[in-house]
Amino acid sequence: MQTGLVHITAQNHGYAVDADTLPQEVEVSHINLNDNTVEGLRHKSLPVITIQYHSEASPGPLDNEYMFDRFMEMIDDSEGQ
Repeated sequence: MQTGLVHITAQNHGYAVDADTLPQEVEVSHINLNDNTVEGLRHKSLPVITIQYHSEASPGPLDNEYMFDRFMEMIDDSEGQ
């Protein structure tokens, strides 16, 4: 949602996060365009992110590499604190 990009992902949900129940400091970062389920979350002030799909799966192993890059940036940023 932040970049406006669309990614094809592999997923298998038995449960989903209800966006209406999230605390104010947590925001939805990814949604499924097919069923509007929450696919990712981000904390507004803490270095916390999550995705609810298989980032390493089809269509290719590098398509979601940006998530791993972002995670590494968060680690680097926290080391300086």
